[in-house]
Amino acid sequence: MSTALLLRGGRVVTMDASRRVLDADVLVEDGRIKTVGRSDRRTAGRSKPTIDCTGLVVLPGLVQAHIHLCQTLFRGLADDLSLEAWLAQRIWPLEAAHTEASLHASAMLGAAELLLGGTTAILAMETVRHTGAVFEALETIGIRATAGKCLMDSPTSPAALRESTDRALTESVDLCGKWHGAADGRLRYCFAPRFAPSCTGPLLRAVSDLAERSGAMIHTHAAETPLELETVKRETGHDEIAYLDSVGISGPRAALAHCVWVDKDDIAVLARQRTNIVHCPSSNLKLGSGIAPIPEMLAAGCRVGIGADGAPCNNRLDAFSEMRLAALIQKPRLGPDALPAAQALELATLGGARALGLEADIGSIEVGKRADLIVLDLDGPHAQPDNADLMSRIVYSARAADVRHVIVDGRIVVRDGDLKTADLGAVRRQANTHARALRAKALNRL
Repeated sequence: MSTALLLRGGRVVTMDASRRVLDADVLVEDGRIKTVGRSDRRTAGRSKPTIDCTGLVVLPGLVQAHIHLCQTLFRGLADDLSLEAWLAQRIWPLEAAHTEASLHASAMLGAAELLLGGTTAILAMETVRHTGAVFEALETIGIRATAGKCLMDSPTSPAALRESTDRALTESVDLCGKWHGAADGRLRYCFAPRFAPSCTGPLLRAVSDLAERSGAMIHTHAAETPLELETVKRETGHDEIAYLDSVGISGPRAALAHCVWVDKDDIAVLARQRTNIVHCPSSNLKLGSGIAPIPEMLAAGCRVGIGADGAPCNNRLDAFSEMRLAALIQKPRLGPDALPAAQALELATLGGARALGLEADIGSIEVGKRADLIVLDLDGPHAQPDNADLMSRIVYSARAADVRHVIVDGRIVVRDGDLKTADLGAVRRQANTHARALRAKALNRL
């Protein structure tokens, strides 16, 4: 049965090739954008559900290409630490303490925050166990997600999370078979080796082959700290970007989170490979990792998306904060014209769509694309006057609380600021119950 939805009378920021901004209606049918333009006012809305967007801004749903939903319950438990201490002293023990139920609660809480803040699609790396529980949460709550089980088989990985190569790969293949393309294509699987130091070469090569065969993305971390680079160089004899390429972790099917410590030669290689880079400005600042050279990457032709990373190193999963910060932190280095607002918005829309391998389906408001849309109310004093540049208002002034409506796959998942796909009070209560139990369980490891 055909389903339709009309978003009427909004200011539509299309992010199409011409970057058009239109006063228009957006008609959705069967989960896809049917038309963008003025409909017949005499018949509009008579026979289909309608959202009045008069005075509001309609955007493509925001895309965050590096998220850890498994870490949402760890918010506030790992502050003011370097990456290596953050992982070893807090995150790995807490991940090892997860149960299936606690992981489901963590994913529900994180996904609720993301949807309410206008993020409609994510690329997520979960922990070693219970990834099926994350997918069950994602299926329920209605976000578009590409997610994968974390892979860690290196002898130097923490014993509580380390798996054999065969076991790690077998479970990943099984999860891919069950979830890749589930929920009418809204859910997809990715192969997610944690980072080069936690994975053996045979595992990384196998991941490359499996991703190619299954049509899945590869999602990993790279070049986040100097210590990581030194470790890879010592263990493999190669610089990290070159090493990842040698084992097949490169090209449009790969998304590398962070890439803070890359030089001019690395950037040229990443651009030539068309490897996706995911910028996580809040995480990189909070962990003291550094500032990724994003303008240089963009100038070289690199594919760049954006992400909040996880709740314990941010501590918000807020795409508006990431856009604003991504633009601001480059200006002291390169001048006030570095990474302007329109470019920051592209990172959170089309850049993210490319990192998920979904640029043909999401990231812009165009006929035929999936109907992942958000509606902003910029009437608050922080976004006034209303005749200011619209891109500036969205990137520098808007905040997650300005999101009024969210549509994923043509389905209204947030209306008037209320989550429609889950009981937010129950999500919060379950998250707090499991967070307390997790902390008590992991105390002997912290």
